[in-house]
Amino acid sequence: MATSASSASATATPTPSVAPQAGVLEGANPTAYSPSNPITLFIIQAGIVIIFCQLLHYPLRLLNQPRVIAEVIGGIILGPSVMMRIPGFQKAIFPTESMPVFSNVANLGLIIFLFLVALEVDIRLFTHNWRVALSVGLAGMILPFGLGFSIAWGLYHQFHNDGTTVAISFGVYGLFIGTALAITAFPVLCRILTELKLLRSNVGVTVLAAGVGNDVTGWILLALCVALVNNSSGLAALWALLCCIGYVLLLVFGVRPVFLWILRRTGSLQNGPTQGMVALTMLMVLFSAWFTGIIGIHPIFGAFLIGLICPHDGGFAIKLTEKIEDLISVLFLPLYFALSGLSTNLGLLNDGITWAYVIGVIACAFAGKIIGGTLAARANKLLWRESLTIGCLMSCKGLVELIVLNIGLQARILSQRTFTIFVVMALVTTVATTPLTKALYPPWYQQKVEKWRRGEIDWDGNPTEASSMTSQRESEEKLNAFQIRRVLVYLRLDSLPSLFTFINLLGHDGSAKGNQLEGTASEPPNGEQSITKKPLEVHGLRIIELTERTSSVMQVTEGEDFYSLRDPVVNAFRAFSQLHDVAVSGRVAVAPEDSYAETLMTKASEVSSDFALIPWGEYGSITEDQSVPFAADAKDRFTASAHLGFIHKTLQKASTTCNAGIFIDNGFGGISKPVDKPQLSRTLSGVSLRSHRELATLPVRNKHHHIFFPFFGGVDDRVALRLVLRLARTPHVTASIVHITWSTDAASVAEGTSSTSPNTAAHSKQAEFDQDTSAKDLGLLSTLQSSLPRELVGRVVFSEVNVTLATAAAARVLELAKSTVGQTPKNSGDIVILGRRHPRLGDSSAANAEAAGGQDLARTIGVIGGQLVAQGVKASILVVQAGGRGLDI
Repeated sequence: MATSASSASATATPTPSVAPQAGVLEGANPTAYSPSNPITLFIIQAGIVIIFCQLLHYPLRLLNQPRVIAEVIGGIILGPSVMMRIPGFQKAIFPTESMPVFSNVANLGLIIFLFLVALEVDIRLFTHNWRVALSVGLAGMILPFGLGFSIAWGLYHQFHNDGTTVAISFGVYGLFIGTALAITAFPVLCRILTELKLLRSNVGVTVLAAGVGNDVTGWILLALCVALVNNSSGLAALWALLCCIGYVLLLVFGVRPVFLWILRRTGSLQNGPTQGMVALTMLMVLFSAWFTGIIGIHPIFGAFLIGLICPHDGGFAIKLTEKIEDLISVLFLPLYFALSGLSTNLGLLNDGITWAYVIGVIACAFAGKIIGGTLAARANKLLWRESLTIGCLMSCKGLVELIVLNIGLQARILSQRTFTIFVVMALVTTVATTPLTKALYPPWYQQKVEKWRRGEIDWDGNPTEASSMTSQRESEEKLNAFQIRRVLVYLRLDSLPSLFTFINLLGHDGSAKGNQLEGTASEPPNGEQSITKKPLEVHGLRIIELTERTSSVMQVTEGEDFYSLRDPVVNAFRAFSQLHDVAVSGRVAVAPEDSYAETLMTKASEVSSDFALIPWGEYGSITEDQSVPFAADAKDRFTASAHLGFIHKTLQKASTTCNAGIFIDNGFGGISKPVDKPQLSRTLSGVSLRSHRELATLPVRNKHHHIFFPFFGGVDDRVALRLVLRLARTPHVTASIVHITWSTDAASVAEGTSSTSPNTAAHSKQAEFDQDTSAKDLGLLSTLQSSLPRELVGRVVFSEVNVTLATAAAARVLELAKSTVGQTPKNSGDIVILGRRHPRLGDSSAANAEAAGGQDLARTIGVIGGQLVAQGVKASILVVQAGGRGLDI
């Protein structure tokens, strides 16, 4: 019986089964965790986390909140506070046995991210501003560290011994809490300062310089704390710290010189890292993280050290960041901060004493940073409002604080309740940073302080005597008929040929002496005294899009001056302008896409520009990414809403800054566009072949340009008329100026009135305004025509055309344009110059266009301009709008 029973038992024992090879086709559960194949569940987990973070980031981005807020909130929603309260959710999606795999991937991403954080830290920023950085940084750490150490006494006795923490002394616990409150989130600060356009201000430079020292000091204190926790005896902790110090010295004096030599030898320092150098760098990161991990210090400290020794010369750090940042920020980092949220249980904040500590920790975090940073900044002779802004910015905790807290939780220094308290504090301080900064340091106050420091106004806002005299002198210069002294040009790679041609025409003075640079000497014939003139000043500005990427922010923090000196587009612009005797300056600005218009007009105001030249993008895109030029469709050139909005916004801001022109290139300069689909030359065995031999394009022999300008009247047309005569000074430019006149009845119809309409006060005022405008138009036209310089007689032709209706006027102008320009196909290109706003033609005013959204071509460049583009006139188009003091012309 026993034998039979044992035999039956043996028969009933289940044999190991192989996992279904066909997966769900054989009934396998895709959400079930399998130790032999954990990737299936991990993909589901990662997908859910990424989707949650992206969905939360879109609304939070509108509130100017950094991405880390969305990632932590997403983790909290997925964690025990919300989603894990649903029965079966944790067991199905985040089972306990799967978390080691999830945690390993997240921590690998954290190691590489800390390497990127160190790459973002430029020690030169600290050394160049070491006095203010040292004082603000120390004051911003000592006071919050002291407050943290004080509140740690209550946290230690209230929450520490809950069975989930290690037994440590209060000194080590206080050291960790003090470090957690003293640290500042340098990466998040960079993004906030960039978005608020404060990087180049006194506030931005001070905060970043202090943040560098604060960040490095905070990681050193954290390494010390972890070493004390991970090593059971004080002697072992001392050995760990000595090993770490020796390792740092080895990296700085041994590894870094060799690394730099290899980078120069392979050309990676000059041309960006090769694939081999990226592999070598990542191996160094992993080895350094492994080494600091085995001596009892957290692995992220080793990765951070490798980032600090990487060079910033030649943009190496930025180019290296570009190669690895997207995968880290999109995949690995959300997993890590979601892991933080999964460990955050808001349900533990369930009594009054706990909430009292929540408020107390938040108060200590704000008070320590704000008071310490404010007093230190004020001691460095900054204004009180600037100092308070610096203190508020230094209180930002961000993702660095969350990393510190996770290390404390993993090392079992913090209980889950204490961890949750500090996560709430990190969220509150990070969310509050941007609104506080905007309230304390708004743009109007920044402009006031800047003008006050330049001596243009006193503190009450009244202009000083010197600035009043300068403003009056500039007004007199603008009233001079032919004076365009300073021009701002928006530099785009796809518009350089037409811009070069236009600047050459604009800078020509029509005489041999006119282009002579100020301060140069030449021997005039017969002993006559030479008259020197100021050259045309052309200020070029190229804008690089500022994105959320770390590399993009580094382009700003490491200095736009670096890019201004080395940018190939700016250098080509400088070289061309110097060859044509034009005084030139060129800069690169890094700005968000929605701030391009503001950046351009701010620069125009800074250089006191008389005229801003804005080229229309070749493919109707705001950015000029040339990496895949065939991906853009030329049909979208005049329909892309983003580009139309950019042009409209630029013109709107230019109306209070300076005269502006929108230049739509159509072969200006004699450069024809390449054929999109070249014909195949011959066939062989049924396969179409084409010769790759390119024929050299001969230079344009006919340098002639013809300008067609319909003069309707109004302030825009008056400015455009002066510009036409300025361009006509060039000997190979001819111009046809057609004065469009209206019959009396047509004018009343066009204005929406009739002869029988009641003579109200509004109509009388409008009629009086129209009469005054017409008088200015006729007076200017008559004066310029009668005083036309001798060299322009015969090359500038005035004529007059009478129209009856607005629709007839548009059709007549279109007919004249087609018969006037494009008649010499092989010349250097003709141009139609237009005023932008003509109320009689139905052009909206600036206010009406803004209300309409400005997303229509006719609303953006005017009715006439829109029709000329739609009908494909064979000429380039320049739409001119008066702005600033030009409105008084």
